Amino acid sequence: MRRTIITVASSALLFAGCASTSEEPRIGAGAEQPSATSEGPQTQFDRKTMAGTDLNARKSDPAGMKGVPSQRVIYYDYDQFEIKDEYRRIVEAHAKYLRENPRAKMTIQGNADERGSREYNIGLGQRRSENVEKALLLLGAKDNQVESVSLGEEKPACTDHAENCWWKNRRGDIQYSGEY
Repeated sequence: MRRTIITVASSALLFAGCASTSEEPRIGAGAEQPSATSEGPQTQFDRKTMAGTDLNARKSDPAGMKGVPSQRVIYYDYDQFEIKDEYRRIVEAHAKYLRENPRAKMTIQGNADERGSREYNIGLGQRRSENVEKALLLLGAKDNQVESVSLGEEKPACTDHAENCWWKNRRGDIQYSGEY
């Protein structure tokens, strides 16, 4: 037990005290399209400590999930699977929770709007969920804690046929075991 605490504390101090001039691994890229290159905008995730990023942790604890960040949705631009900077803190907060709760398990459900073929939307949803999973793993979550799945267009948050609705369906939903 004492060794574990020392190891965790040492790791936290190491990450907090390191200033790196080299570029960290990047996650994400523009959606793959037959005529496009695989190069595209990327979002960088680093391995800094996540102190103070609990993002509105739940006040009540009805399901024994004290401290789980309440923000659970990551939205994407049309035809993209890159995690936008505005959602970085959400991913960091969930990674922190998973690091601090090694028995916690989550599923990331990648979703797409209704445009595109069923097969394409399943693939896009999978890339979205896998991108969040990769970010969580880079930030210290363990492989056995995170599962990524795609629901494609099968679980819409909104059913209107217009952009003011479609953006709500381009998302990744984060759910912890016991919630699905």
